[in-house]
Amino acid sequence: MRNNRVALFDGIEEGGIRASSSYSHEIDEHDNERAMEGLQDRVNLLKRLSGDIHEEVESHNRMLDRMGNDMDASRGILSGTMDKFKMVFETKSSRRMFTLVASFVVIFLVIYYLTR
Repeated sequence: MRNNRVALFDGIEEGGIRASSSYSHEIDEHDNERAMEGLQDRVNLLKRLSGDIHEEVESHNRMLDRMGNDMDASRGILSGTMDKFKMVFETKSSRRMFTLVASFVVIFLVIYYLTR
């Protein structure tokens, strides 16, 4: 009776079942291979994501460069316009003409919005 009980519980240790070393080694190899495949998948995903981020950053940089060039062109046009306004305001007759034109535009806009 004692030998049957010993045979029945052979290989069971306190805290769990004791596996043979070759079986344990096969499980460890299999777990390592699955872990490696999982890591490889994650690395590939991160590589694709970083490539997509790089393309997005490059696209935004090109857009910002175009916007900067457009702003420089606008600044040049605005600077020229401001220089012309300065020339107009330097003479008194031009100042009177500007006041007359501005008054006409204001009156025209008031009449336009009142008749709508």
